[in-house]
Amino acid sequence: MANLQKKGEDLENNSAECKKSLEEAQGHLRQLEEGSTEGGEDGDEERQAELKEVQAKLTELKKDERMFKNMIKEYQRDKKKLPWNVDTINKEGFSKSILNIKPEKKEEKVDKNKTIVDLYAEEIKHFGMLRRWDDSQMYLSDNPHLVCEETANCLVVTCIDFEIDEKQALMEQVAHQAIVMQFILDLAQTLKVDPRGCFRQFFSKIKTADKPYLDAFDHELELLKERIRRCARIRMESTMKELEEEERQKRLGPGGLDPVEVYKSLPKEIQRSFDEKNIQMLQESMNKLDPEEGKYHLKRCIDSGLWVPDSGDGDDEDEEGED
Repeated sequence: MANLQKKGEDLENNSAECKKSLEEAQGHLRQLEEGSTEGGEDGDEERQAELKEVQAKLTELKKDERMFKNMIKEYQRDKKKLPWNVDTINKEGFSKSILNIKPEKKEEKVDKNKTIVDLYAEEIKHFGMLRRWDDSQMYLSDNPHLVCEETANCLVVTCIDFEIDEKQALMEQVAHQAIVMQFILDLAQTLKVDPRGCFRQFFSKIKTADKPYLDAFDHELELLKERIRRCARIRMESTMKELEEEERQKRLGPGGLDPVEVYKSLPKEIQRSFDEKNIQMLQESMNKLDPEEGKYHLKRCIDSGLWVPDSGDGDDEDEEGED
């Protein structure tokens, strides 16, 4: 295939050079013919000699042009006789599959992603657990509808879930299959074909790939695993913040204040009185404060539920201790 392609390129280049030379010779001939009536006898003889030389050159160039045309036709016939293989089939088989596709809106893309994940969740999960190249290729041959961007996205989400659950081995396995799908999609974009038509070409290449290609694959895999770990950390931090906020909302007192935050803002002596459940110590600590400051802290204790003024002393002590 490479030799035939080089032959075609050489023919095209030589044919273009021949055509250019022919046009230059024809222009030169016209100039000589137009100036044949000017000049003296000596000039006419020289011009006639040059005219004959240009005409002879023109005849040879026309022969060369016909020869190149015939050689190009022969090249086209040889190209059509080329045996079918993965490359030749892919270049022709799906060349029209992208012509009449309308750009997807963001909402439509999200709906499509949900639809594919809902319909083929088990198939995607099974593909994510495959380890051998041949098994992956055979499974995609039986399920070509899985060769799409939505499958790659679903596999990445699954990886993040495994990372959160601290299932490292499973995360790395599914991440490998996510990169396989991404490489297939990238190859399809490069060839401008439907991804379902080039996944066999990817597996043919990866199984016999040289070290640079395999290194590039491994590099992309490591980058993906790092992104997955980062996303998992962000999601866990977000979840923890949500849980903390839920707990905080449950703790809020009648005035909407958090008793934990109010307790931390209290003077040390008042904190100790709550720790020891000592009402007398609390009253003495309050009396030592400036009236305005004491009023401020007392109101915050009531609003947070640390202090319930309508309860009995014993009840106060129990609730204060629990809080």
